Amino acid sequence: MGAIKAHPFSSGPIIMGIVNVTPDSFSDGGKFVNHNNAIGHALQLVQQGAHIIDIGGESTRPGAKTIGIQEEIDRVVPVIERLSGRVPFISIDSRNAATMKASIKAGANIINDISALEYDSSSLVVAAESDAFICLMHMQGQPQDMQKKPFYNNVVDDVYDYLEQRILQCSDTYRICKSRLIIDPGIGFGKTLEHNLLLLRNIKRFHDLGCPVLLGTSRKRFIAALGKDEPPMQRLGGSISSTIWGLSQGVQIFRVHDVLETRQAFDVFKAISETSP
Repeated sequence: MGAIKAHPFSSGPIIMGIVNVTPDSFSDGGKFVNHNNAIGHALQLVQQGAHIIDIGGESTRPGAKTIGIQEEIDRVVPVIERLSGRVPFISIDSRNAATMKASIKAGANIINDISALEYDSSSLVVAAESDAFICLMHMQGQPQDMQKKPFYNNVVDDVYDYLEQRILQCSDTYRICKSRLIIDPGIGFGKTLEHNLLLLRNIKRFHDLGCPVLLGTSRKRFIAALGKDEPPMQRLGGSISSTIWGLSQGVQIFRVHDVLETRQAFDVFKAISETSP
């Protein structure tokens, strides 16, 4: 299967800026739990070059605890309402159908679900009844236990096959047009360091699924594991390196915390690669 040319994200790079309206996210927990701070940060990210703002109200870092759905809605919906019409694309980062539905009503036009619409039995129906784009991500286990003992027969094949089945479930069973779908191999979600590296080395293969590929490596633990165990705020170099690798492999969408630095890196990479000798 080739890439779907009609998809608005079929050619990149598209930068998705992260805004966590949470007190406990692994990198920026608490910084944007205040709605005014979250909105200001989102608008700043757009000025810096973000095409999509990804709003999350529940932390899904390893070991994170679940929260009530109403609490999640109360965190994200006021932010989405005030950003609607001011941001090209607003993504709701949630695995709960009620949150997805409320967020779409408030102005979100992308669903970004770490469970690929499996966690909540109503999610596929909400997605099918909307016009939103949908990001299907692979995760082994749940945030509470996903990093305890992740195991695969072949991580690249296993993740590929899972995402292929989720695409078919969406398109064949629920009649969700494939041109609305995005796929994400889920770096750091139920994967060891070696699993993450194998997925990154073989990221180009996921283009065969015929959907734009999203890559989220920003500030993740595998970067520190390859370095000197730096804390999240000191993982910019590894974040940029992994996104440039993804760009070189044709990845279209990049979910990042550091939008300005990522856009600058992409601009320089593009200028060098396109300059005639």
